[in-house]
Amino acid sequence: MSGSPSRVYVARLAGLPVYDPNGDQVGKVRDVVAMMRQGNQPPRVLGLVIEVFTRRRIFLPMTRVTSVDVGHVVTTGLVNMRRFEQRQTEVLVLGELLDRTVTIRETGTTAVVFDMAMEQWRTRDWVLSKVAVREGAKRFRRRGQTHVLDWSDVDGFALVEEGQGAMHILAAFESMKAADLAGVLHDLSPKRRKEIAAALNDERLADVLEELPDDDQVEILAGLDTERAADVLEEMSPDDAADLIAELPTETAERLLTLMEPDEAEDVRRLLTYEERTAGGLMTSEPVILSADATVADALAHVRNAELSPALAAMIYVCRPPLETPTGRFIGVGHIQRLLRERPSELVTAVLDTDLDGLRPDDSLTAVSKYLATYNLVAAPVLDDEGRLLGAVTVDDVLDHLLPEDWRDEPDREQEQQEVDHDAP
Repeated sequence: MSGSPSRVYVARLAGLPVYDPNGDQVGKVRDVVAMMRQGNQPPRVLGLVIEVFTRRRIFLPMTRVTSVDVGHVVTTGLVNMRRFEQRQTEVLVLGELLDRTVTIRETGTTAVVFDMAMEQWRTRDWVLSKVAVREGAKRFRRRGQTHVLDWSDVDGFALVEEGQGAMHILAAFESMKAADLAGVLHDLSPKRRKEIAAALNDERLADVLEELPDDDQVEILAGLDTERAADVLEEMSPDDAADLIAELPTETAERLLTLMEPDEAEDVRRLLTYEERTAGGLMTSEPVILSADATVADALAHVRNAELSPALAAMIYVCRPPLETPTGRFIGVGHIQRLLRERPSELVTAVLDTDLDGLRPDDSLTAVSKYLATYNLVAAPVLDDEGRLLGAVTVDDVLDHLLPEDWRDEPDREQEQQEVDHDAP
């Protein structure tokens, strides 16, 4: 591995692209896998957890890593696409060792781990040789003193720590998209998921919960105090909040709905009245809704909202007042491609698509899928019998229900055929 730096700090590896010898990107680094050893021996680094483009995490042995350089990692090109499964003897350095409270042997003081360094020995094995720690803040200092110590100079890694923090792992993954952070949480232990969830703010946690499987959502929500759980549900999209509440025991669900803001709870209660695999059960009650006197400039300003998913931002819905769902009479939809070609001062009513009949709330998942495919849409309005807009169905929600429940964990057949068998060194 000539040309690689002799010491690599693990937190700086998070999110780095991984390339094959031809320069094609294989995925991104999500964690480092190590094996704890007896006595004061530094842990052996077994390999990297790589997220490939299907969002699945795979294991890349260090024997298949040819270069760890500034800004990227290079492999031999032989990659096993089987999903990574952590063994009992293995530890995830970012997920489980960062934020650990340890004791500095020389002074007996406690400190928190904010990074670790791995080095390649003459035997060509990689080990976790250094521990970067920060002592607790002292009087007249904003931050505690930092040290980079040998592995043998620190105690506190032998047992799983109770009450481990999450500040430094979140800093390593700060720029990560919610769906990617959800993948990281999914692969961690329930204890670590709970600790990281507790450290996230309500909005960020809500975004992450929307990307997790049902079981993980319920587990994390159950680990929050009731008032905070209600706050997080308020930050979620009403349709995702309704799906999560539907998985909870009736008594728990009712208590959370009572604690939520009345307007937010009302939207969720309304969505809960529909069957899950229908247009009503799939829809969100918060699409972009405008009045007939809105201009193209108004519409474009609304769809610029960074919190909108691409599918929701692709279409605006024009209705008579009231403009909260269920609205007044539905007039038509404005497609973002068409709006971008018009003068900003033009009224949206001049460029509306009024030919879409819309879906009905009891339309089946199959009917919704056919509707989107027939009209080449990524979103569609859902109307009641009186022609009022109830919400909108987006293609991402349809896909979530068409795919198997465990689709995040299932390898696809094409990738299975490309697997190259190998075991961890």
